[in-house]
Amino acid sequence: MIRTTRRKFLVASAVMAATALSLSVMPAQAISPRSEKIGVTSSSIKLGMTLPMSGSASFGYNQLPGAMKAYFNYVNANGGVHGRKINLIVKNDGYLPKQSIQMTQDLLKARTFAVVGALGTANNKAVASAVNLGRRGVPSLFINTGFSGFTNRKTFPTSNMILPSYIMEAKMIGKYVNETYPDKKVCILYQDDDFGDDALVGFGKAYGNLEFTEKIAYPSLSQGVTGVPDSWVAKFKKASCEVQIVFGVATATLYTVLAAAKIAYAPKWILGSVGADIASINPAAAPYIIGATSMSFLPSVVDPKDEYVAQFKEIHAAYNSKAKFNSWALIGMNTAFLTVQALQAAGKKLTRKGLLAAIDNNGAKFASAGLVPLNYSKTSNAGYNGYWFGTFNRSGDLVPNDTFTYKPYTTDSGTGPVVKSTYVRPKMPAKGLPN
Repeated sequence: MIRTTRRKFLVASAVMAATALSLSVMPAQAISPRSEKIGVTSSSIKLGMTLPMSGSASFGYNQLPGAMKAYFNYVNANGGVHGRKINLIVKNDGYLPKQSIQMTQDLLKARTFAVVGALGTANNKAVASAVNLGRRGVPSLFINTGFSGFTNRKTFPTSNMILPSYIMEAKMIGKYVNETYPDKKVCILYQDDDFGDDALVGFGKAYGNLEFTEKIAYPSLSQGVTGVPDSWVAKFKKASCEVQIVFGVATATLYTVLAAAKIAYAPKWILGSVGADIASINPAAAPYIIGATSMSFLPSVVDPKDEYVAQFKEIHAAYNSKAKFNSWALIGMNTAFLTVQALQAAGKKLTRKGLLAAIDNNGAKFASAGLVPLNYSKTSNAGYNGYWFGTFNRSGDLVPNDTFTYKPYTTDSGTGPVVKSTYVRPKMPAKGLPN
């Protein structure tokens, strides 16, 4: 309790300090009401994105902009959106809230129409506090975090999520573990911030209220410190953990799995969706996660029958040929695909208010690769609401437990049950171009 209180005090202090710094360097005109059409011309739309392109948290995430630009360039080559071409500006925030504030300020100074796919719970919270996109009316589309707090429309009026909430995910993992591994010693590694706190809430709401033999909370970015992952794994092995949950970013999962291999710690691995795709970061890790369990709301990137995977793979090969098509590429292209539909739905007379209204009114019906529903409405800025479970094959790719037969589940961030989904996904538009 003391640790948690102290951590939250330090996080709050850091955000307050960053806010003060941001406001002290912000010119007076920057906090005045913004024009609804800034960043839009008769021939172009300027979008911005902040995420770690370098540093210990960058692996995997730094592949998203290339995939998004590939899809945007494909759309641009086919007439754009109502005749306008999309230009995506990418800023490297190093996964640091203070840096994310500055990079977002730079995007606004560059007259960016909207932010899309901004990464990280702490980063998005810091930007909301210091830059205040909501007060300025600047859309922040499809933010890349599952923190349940972002569903508060009063606090985040111009933001919408894309991921299911971490509470939803933890509820599903809890149910899966209790039913699949009853009476086993279960342990968890989780990120020591809102990301991990949401997970603990979800595990508490899980069927049977999942309990842990050993819990370790790691400070963000500490996974890159030499010897730290080894200390985590040593504690788990000493506790005789039989089922090991890792609820963190991809590098935390990677370093934990590699540390476990060194001391022959071989539990049943349950890898959270955010940090599961470690084989695309380091193929040498693939042998250590064969048979490990994880989950996704998108189809398997190696599904030979999925029309979205096939179409995105074709576009990616044409417009981002130097990069491998993996799950990060699929996420990036799907995010860009949703962005294009939102811009189209906003109409030819594009404004920021019109863009947000288009998502509220039509977002739940957008076509997407997702195998569970989107939850956008006039009262909800939540994204997807479920997952399917799968295992990692010998190539390190996540595949459904039954050969490419998906069994997705849905739930909410409250006390609602985890149930099988009846959602029917819309067909991929012809040539991957939304009408």
